[in-house]
Amino acid sequence: MFKFISFGSGSSGNCYYLYTENGGILIDLGIGTRKLKNHFVDYGLNYFSGIKAILVTHDHADHIKSVGSISKKFEIPVYATLPVHSGLDSNICMRSKITHDRRMYVQPGVSFKIDDFNITPFAVPHNSTDNAGYMIEHNGVVFSLLTDVGHITDEIASVIRRTNYLVIEANYDPQMLEVGPYPYYLKERIRSGSGHLSNLFCAEALVANHTDNLRHIWLCHLSEENNKPEIALQCVVDALENAGIKTGSSLPVEVLRRKLPTGIFDLV
Repeated sequence: MFKFISFGSGSSGNCYYLYTENGGILIDLGIGTRKLKNHFVDYGLNYFSGIKAILVTHDHADHIKSVGSISKKFEIPVYATLPVHSGLDSNICMRSKITHDRRMYVQPGVSFKIDDFNITPFAVPHNSTDNAGYMIEHNGVVFSLLTDVGHITDEIASVIRRTNYLVIEANYDPQMLEVGPYPYYLKERIRSGSGHLSNLFCAEALVANHTDNLRHIWLCHLSEENNKPEIALQCVVDALENAGIKTGSSLPVEVLRRKLPTGIFDLV
């Protein structure tokens, strides 16, 4: 058994859960503790007793809001790079800090194990203190998550080619961003090489690095102001289909909702 749920994806709060019959791991925890508890109850999951670890991608508020409080209350270790842990210490949006005995330090390219998960962090360019994606393997099945992606690096491309189940950012539509309400400096920050990944660049990365091993794609972290789910989905599906890559039942492509949880996905 290997399953995946998204509890939220976007600037309102990011939180993803992977689990097996032996327990699970959270990737980011940018939603409230009460909301997370309600989700666990709704899905019939053990209320936090089954969580083995929290993996943190980076130190922006929408990814870390409840990391400290949940770690402290339930004695859950938090895995992040050294710069991200430093960022968590200084971020006022995370009021409860991680105790030193719960701090676990990771390095890009250095794999480690948490129970029956084999986890490999990898560097993701973004305008935070640091940013890591995570490639997670269980019984030969590979799940990868990369969010807040300034641009696709060679390492990220390699991860996509090795992945069966992929969560990848499709943050903005270039035209919507251009004519939208954001000030010029913020638009430039978003579309810089250390900002976010557009629908088009996401689609290009998927086409360029597609393999027959890829079984499911989820688009994450869509901007509320500069994107729409149907636009992102159409852009990616059209690019794949135009490249001769069949989607639909052979390769599902879905958009993760900003504030609502998904169903439970079986990763087989």
